[in-house]
Amino acid sequence: MENKRQSYRDRITGDPGVLAGKPVVRGTRIPVGLVLEHLAENPDLDDLFAAYPRLTLDDVKACLAYAQALVDGSDVIPAPPRRTGGHILESAV
Repeated sequence: MENKRQSYRDRITGDPGVLAGKPVVRGTRIPVGLVLEHLAENPDLDDLFAAYPRLTLDDVKACLAYAQALVDGSDVIPAPPRRTGGHILESAV
């Protein structure tokens, strides 16, 4: 389980100055949520990589591991931004 955590922690980052602190693939402005949304609509990795050429298979695996950790109720780093009334607050770190 620690390997899964480490795999996404090396590739997923959050910075309040980048996309309001949303978790993104390190070194890009590609949000984890966008990768997951794309895969939910069309799980073809070739299409995903064509749309986002900077992504790698390891980036996609990290996005999935991050999502799994959220679903499992694990504390994730970076914490996703908190929302209230449709507005994003600071990250719940």
